[in-house]
Amino acid sequence: MSEEKEEHAIEVHLDRLLEERGMTLTELANRVGVTHVNLSILKNGRARAVRFTTLSRLCEVLECQPGDLLSYRSH
Repeated sequence: MSEEKEEHAIEVHLDRLLEERGMTLTELANRVGVTHVNLSILKNGRARAVRFTTLSRLCEVLECQPGDLLSYRSH
């Protein structure tokens, strides 16, 4: 059986925020306390879920609001 891939309409703006703050993905991963791989999956829009604790830490470290990090793309 083939597994159907779920599509979502959430866009992640991690690249822009990292660039604006002059921070690397590795530095952010270390400061947030997640693996570089997991943060890369989020950055590339392939994450299927994000823990609120991780979202909170991302917002704290990046000094932003969740809406700065994520947006909904209407079809």
